[in-house]
Amino acid sequence: MNTEPLTLRVGNLQVELVRKDIKHLHLGVYPPAGRVRVAAPLALDDDAVRLAVVRRLAWIHKQQRRFEAQSRQSAREMVEGESHYLFGRRYRLGIEYVTGRQSIRVSGGRMLLRCHANADTLKRWRVLERHYRNDLKARLAPMVEHRAAELDLPRPDWRVRWMKTKWGSCATHSRRLWFNLALARVPVECIEYVVTHELLHLIDPTHGEQFLTLLERHIPDWRIRRSKLNLQILDSDADRH
Repeated sequence: MNTEPLTLRVGNLQVELVRKDIKHLHLGVYPPAGRVRVAAPLALDDDAVRLAVVRRLAWIHKQQRRFEAQSRQSAREMVEGESHYLFGRRYRLGIEYVTGRQSIRVSGGRMLLRCHANADTLKRWRVLERHYRNDLKARLAPMVEHRAAELDLPRPDWRVRWMKTKWGSCATHSRRLWFNLALARVPVECIEYVVTHELLHLIDPTHGEQFLTLLERHIPDWRIRRSKLNLQILDSDADRH
């Protein structure tokens, strides 16, 4: 059973509340804006939910401050020496002017942007974006196929796009998976978690007991991976560019 999300006020904090057929309350703070979401058992009343949120206010505010700081750091000018991430590893950006095809070359701790001399920030960004898209698709293809086979699922249709608030989503009616292009920046083990999470929604569209049992079976350390993922920057580059 899964109900529509409600909004609960706890002091000045707005909390998204979803009631589910689960045993324990789950509280999370999500990028990019520090959205607070609580999944609560059906029998737990609003006052009990508020008390649980109040007890974790210090932790909630700490997470929100971290996301705010990350957001301020996320804008990039695409200039020499900037830090950029690919599959969880940081690279220093180098610039090389070319007259032919623009591209990205990654070697050691350096990410070399080969671009036209008159390329502005947007055009430089598009070169990196294309590299992100190609690399992420190359990683996702065998990952999705392998995990789908493990789950005895037919090969699903999947796409990549920028997403504002989610790392992935599953349209159960069309059996199509969507993955955030920002996953190209995060560690591979986090991508594996997102792939498994979304594929499991083709079996169980909720986050109920069956879903959690299967997730535990296939990724025993999923909580660690989810925590690591939530430390990553989920910004909306598509909006800025």
